[in-house]
Amino acid sequence: MKKAVIALGGNAISSTGRDDIHIQFANTRKSLEVVVELIKQNYHLAITHGNGPQVGNALLRVEKTAQEIPVLPLGVIVADTEGGMGYMIEQSLQNKLKKLGIERDVFTIVTQVIVDPNDPSIINPTKFVGPFYNEKQVKKLSELFNWVIKEDPGRGYRRVVPSPKPVKIVNSRIIKQLVDQGVIVIAAGGGGIPVYAEIDGTYEGIDGVIDKDLASAVLARDIKAQILAILTGVDYVYLNYNKPDQKKLERITINEVKIYLSEGQFPSGSMGPKIESAIKFLESGGSEVIITSLQKAKEAFLGNFGTKIVPG
Repeated sequence: MKKAVIALGGNAISSTGRDDIHIQFANTRKSLEVVVELIKQNYHLAITHGNGPQVGNALLRVEKTAQEIPVLPLGVIVADTEGGMGYMIEQSLQNKLKKLGIERDVFTIVTQVIVDPNDPSIINPTKFVGPFYNEKQVKKLSELFNWVIKEDPGRGYRRVVPSPKPVKIVNSRIIKQLVDQGVIVIAAGGGGIPVYAEIDGTYEGIDGVIDKDLASAVLARDIKAQILAILTGVDYVYLNYNKPDQKKLERITINEVKIYLSEGQFPSGSMGPKIESAIKFLESGGSEVIITSLQKAKEAFLGNFGTKIVPG
């Protein structure tokens, strides 16, 4: 059985966050071309997706309506966007498969993801979310919502929230069963909803977000996928990115990529989490990680394109 997790980039559905719902559906249909191709190749699949622009919009709504309706915590906003975007992906894929005469069920799971309640990011949040503010707005918003707001250098001020590392997917057992049966499962959207386990085993939410690529690696590990495909905005992973001596990486081992990561080749704000996710997945038993653009994903799976990271 060929089993893969496809991590759609955060901009696959809405690159600006300002697209109306018709454009978002059109973007969704376009982003699923590689998924349909893999279904034709008899892959068993789980799909994850980013939700950054959508969460930003939701936070803006919270800010604008705070005097009229109760404020929603970030964990609930993540759940809301995960459900809404999962619906768009699910329906768009169902319609594509129906037109092609392919009988495969598609199912969305709003996914809780266990994190460590002692994760350092909970005490010292650093993940920027939502819109930008000017210096005059910071004090008012901090007092009104009890937000932590920091300067995003050169860009303005933004809210910062915890971004704890994912440990385990709560519903991994049922997701694995469904994927093994051939159901295409949409899960861990936006990294999933961060929760921690109390001493008695019950779950409690955390007002934060989880990196989507790290959560995808944990999902791929938990369902025992062979391949993790991270689809982003570039065709390859590069050394010396955007410099005169830029060099694309085609096929590379985990040990080589660890060296480049330690040398600072992959910044934490861009390619770093994707490389970290690749390492975690391969160290947990995965066979291959593909990192490439959404537009070139089909070529990456079926030929020699994109960056392929392998165990050794």
